[in-house]
Amino acid sequence: MSSAQQTQTQGEQPDQQSPPPGREPGRFATALAELRDGPVLLSVLSVVLALVVGAVLIAVADPDVQETATYLTARPSDFFVALASAVGGAYTALVQGAVLDWTAATPARVVRPLTETLTVATPLIAAGLGVALGFRAGLFNIGAQGQIIIGALLAAYVGFALDLPVGVHLLLALLGGIVGGALWGGVVGALKARTGAHEVIVTIMLNYVALRLADYLLTLEAFQRENQANPITPPVADSAQLPLLLGPSFRLHAGFLLVLLAAVFVWWLLERSTIGFSLRAVGANPAAARTAGISVPTSFVVVMLFSGGLAGLAGAVHLLGTEDSLTAGIAGSFGFDAITVALLGRSRPLGVVLAGLLFGALQAGGISMQARTGTPVDIVLVVQSLIVLFIAAPPLVRAIFRLKTPRGAGA
Repeated sequence: MSSAQQTQTQGEQPDQQSPPPGREPGRFATALAELRDGPVLLSVLSVVLALVVGAVLIAVADPDVQETATYLTARPSDFFVALASAVGGAYTALVQGAVLDWTAATPARVVRPLTETLTVATPLIAAGLGVALGFRAGLFNIGAQGQIIIGALLAAYVGFALDLPVGVHLLLALLGGIVGGALWGGVVGALKARTGAHEVIVTIMLNYVALRLADYLLTLEAFQRENQANPITPPVADSAQLPLLLGPSFRLHAGFLLVLLAAVFVWWLLERSTIGFSLRAVGANPAAARTAGISVPTSFVVVMLFSGGLAGLAGAVHLLGTEDSLTAGIAGSFGFDAITVALLGRSRPLGVVLAGLLFGALQAGGISMQARTGTPVDIVLVVQSLIVLFIAAPPLVRAIFRLKTPRGAGA
């Protein structure tokens, strides 16, 4: 046989690497493999692991479990009954305080826990979107706490110091919060762009500056409520307050709808706009983005303006919707919880919304859990911290659940 014929014969042989006809993976199998190897499953499993560890802590702290453990070998049934009662009762109370209280006497009280979850989740979602936006651009915005404070500060001042028509007053108060947070975040972006200052250090320092600035302003006459010794501003005018969605019996306000619109805006910005493409390119590879003609310093400033503005929106909606006055503790721990929300949501708008709802449920239900069962509310803080721990350690989660490491996971 000639060499040409041998070459033709070899070319006619089927490719040994390709699967035989009829054995190509179907769409369902492909989708299942992507779900198994993707980040969504890791986030869900991280939450499950955190709840399991939380259950162990609840059991260890329960007096009945401790007592029955002393005679475990003699009557093991008592121990397991006490264990189930402690863990089941605590998590049942958590669900009743976060989703639905099916033991309540009136329909309003049945759904009140869900509205509380949405109310608590509102600033978490907004601030989480800001942190996630910075993550997508390669910046670690740890300054959401300070940006929330500045946003709430300006929103409060516009709310109580100005006398404007309904609608206009609320709009300006919201814009004040967004602008305040954007300017506070823009300082970080400008320093990063001009001097190369690390954003983590700068944002942490600015958190303290914002906190002390609020403390100082609350001592001034312009920000002090009359006949009040405590550091608190006058209440914002009714025209500057966010309307309640379900009436005066519930605290849920229109700020929840605003943060959902903000999530849609962040999705459009990242996935459908030229600015978002530039930000994602800088986050993926700043050197390659610079070679492609993208201004990396400008991207730093732009992303911190947007990130700070979203955090400022969180402060504004919390002040104008849930609170009516500014105090030194207006931001609570929203800024730091937002980091966890962004990590759990994998820096995706939909993920941030779902993670914000989860953390809102944990915080709202934790109070009910402590009141009904005596379980320390600190357990909720431990669960939140464990979620961060497990998310930061994907190999640990894969090892516990015996998941295969996808290709490229090491990189």
